[in-house]
Amino acid sequence: MADYSIIADVSAYIVKNLREKMCPEPIPSANNIEISSPSSQDVDYIVGLYLYDIKEDVEVTQPEYVRRGRVQMQRAPRPYSLYYMVFINGGSQMGLKDPDIQKIIGKVAQIVNDNNSVNPSELQSWLTNEEPPIILSQAKITLEEKVRVWQAINKPYQVSLFYKASPVLLSSAEIIDTPRVTDASFTLQLTEERRNQE
Repeated sequence: MADYSIIADVSAYIVKNLREKMCPEPIPSANNIEISSPSSQDVDYIVGLYLYDIKEDVEVTQPEYVRRGRVQMQRAPRPYSLYYMVFINGGSQMGLKDPDIQKIIGKVAQIVNDNNSVNPSELQSWLTNEEPPIILSQAKITLEEKVRVWQAINKPYQVSLFYKASPVLLSSAEIIDTPRVTDASFTLQLTEERRNQE
């Protein structure tokens, strides 16, 4: 089961894909794409990936505990959805014009569409259990909801892309040792029919 760093690993996966496929055109350098908040004062990056919400998928039912090896039990992983905004850094010193911004946004959408799933084992190589792939899809939110995300960080709204990554299964650190069976006793009892036959 994926460890607690899986959330950061999903973010790193998205940024890695953007850096590999957007540079040197339309973004000159991989350093110009960062995990960041629009409220950051850093002016060196052009494209930012902002994790703005994390929600537990309460609709997905899971057993309370799962077996871990022969003598241990572990709490079942909890499924989460991660919500991202990909934005253009308005404080960048690149002097981007509107057509440039639209090209960048279009390229981001193309890359995410072409790389819209990842297996957790690609993010955490030590995983042995088969887990469902993490799917990146367009977040189904309205323009008003998008504006509220920008307002929450005291920034004016600008065109940006909103994505949902799920299911992200987060493991528990709680492990319980189950007692081993060391002694067993059995009792044999003849049925009435068997006694009559003897």
